[in-house]
Amino acid sequence: MDRLSPQQRKKAMKHNKSHDTTIEVILRKALWHQGVRYRKNYKIFSCRPDIVLTKYKIAIFCDGDFWHGGPKANLNFQSNKKYWEEKIMNNKERDLRNTIELRDNHWDVIRFWESDIRKNLNECVCTVMQHIYFFKAKNK
Repeated sequence: MDRLSPQQRKKAMKHNKSHDTTIEVILRKALWHQGVRYRKNYKIFSCRPDIVLTKYKIAIFCDGDFWHGGPKANLNFQSNKKYWEEKIMNNKERDLRNTIELRDNHWDVIRFWESDIRKNLNECVCTVMQHIYFFKAKNK
């Protein structure tokens, strides 16, 4: 059972951010310190990746474990189970559509889970750097 009243729940849900989340900011700062310049929430076709490296045609998504149904998400819903299952399923389907659309148009797509950014930030940055080097080598 939900511990919050409907008004309290509505207020709490309104404060969930879709842009400039903590994990996005952490990854962006780490990339910036490596000399990687990027655009935030730059529209490409019908989607807005969290970080876009236009020069290298790389789109980076920072997916929250809960909102995108990550492997480390606690999805044992106590209330409104059907709503949340549909919500997360729709998010996953949209993520897949966006990835397919970008790849079909010759973009590299990198997706990081929230837990990976928090625990393995250096590996995430190395992954991005590898994609940059691969792009440079391919386009010499």
